[in-house]
Order: sequence, then structure tokens, then C-alpha cells
Amino acid sequence: QVQLVESGGGLVQAGGSLRLSCAASRIIFRIDAMGWYRQAPGKQRELVAAITSDGSTNYPDSVKGRFTISRDNAKNTVYLQMNSLKPEDTGVYYCYAHMDGLDYWGQGTQVTVSS
Repeated sequence: QVQLVESGGGLVQAGGSLRLSCAASRIIFRIDAMGWYRQAPGKQRELVAAITSDGSTNYPDSVKGRFTISRDNAKNTVYLQMNSLKPEDTGVYYCYAHMDGLDYWGQGTQVTVSS
């Protein structure tokens, strides 16, 4: 089992940056994949970034070139650096971990981008 705790959300103006952190309760290099989803009001949850145990990353076109996912195995933490933020990036950002066929989720952190 994995517990995930996110931090780093907040209010930022368009064009600004935020860095989200996701601290895991166990050694992350044993986790198959970790990443971030977001959910805007009235919309489905969507993937924004993922990183596998071998370091491969994946981003949708909507954030490619602006968001960067990384991890620090020594701290069991995954980060999401978000630059050039847009109002449409607003939403609740959830950290997830996929391990042994199961998905684990954090409680979410709010990101609000004002225009």
C-alpha cells in the first residue's frame, strides 16, 4: 500500500509558475509509475504527467513544453514543475501511484490560475 501527500498548490497569475510535490510513504523506485492528474470543475479527471520506474515520462499535448515531472528517489518524492501557467490549468491536482496492479491517490491540491 502507498500513501501519497501532495503540496505546493495555490493561486498564481497567468504566465507564472508553481511546483507541486508528492511525498510517498514507501520507496518510489519500487512503484511502477507515478504521476499527476487534474480535474477542473465539471470536467473529467485528465492526466497531466507521468513517470515510470525507469524514468520515462509522458505528457499530453496541452502541457508539453510547460510542465516537467521529476522524482527524487532519496526523498521518495515526485515533483511537477509547472511553467507558463494558463487559466485553463486551473483545477485540483492529484498525485497517483500505480503498483502491483493497483492505483493509489493523494487527497489533491488546488491550483488556480488567474487571468
